Amino acid sequence: MTQTASALDTDAKTAIGDALNQSVAETAVTTMLAQCFHWNVKGMSFGPLHDLFQKIYEDHFVAQDDLAERVRALDVHAEGTLAGMLKRSKIKEQDGHQSDVEMIRIMMEAQETLAATLAGCGELAAGYGDTLTEDLCIARGSEHEKFAWFLRSHLAG
Repeated sequence: MTQTASALDTDAKTAIGDALNQSVAETAVTTMLAQCFHWNVKGMSFGPLHDLFQKIYEDHFVAQDDLAERVRALDVHAEGTLAGMLKRSKIKEQDGHQSDVEMIRIMMEAQETLAATLAGCGELAAGYGDTLTEDLCIARGSEHEKFAWFLRSHLAG
């Protein structure tokens, strides 16, 4: 049975909110990762990678807000500290000293991690009948898979 946020029981809200907070954390860390790479990329692919990393961080900045607002719609606290996000995230910070190829690989893996996290969150939400969160997760996961494909195409030889 499909349920709106207000109709979900407390256990469902807590479980879904926690999974969404994981998604917010990984999105926020990847946003900063993309911005760091945007600032620091060098080499013959500078132009296209500079632009791609910018598209990624601009997309992710909006996405983290959408995800956090869904957390709040569930009446769960949205993680808002950088330290908390870094602790929770499976995606790790980077310092921007990587080569352009390493940046592409790291960002591709981050996109794949985000897609998997969102797929799991969507499945969890579906199990509770929360199709609105499921839909948000599906849409976001698709974006991350698309970014992963763009990045993987840079590595194909």
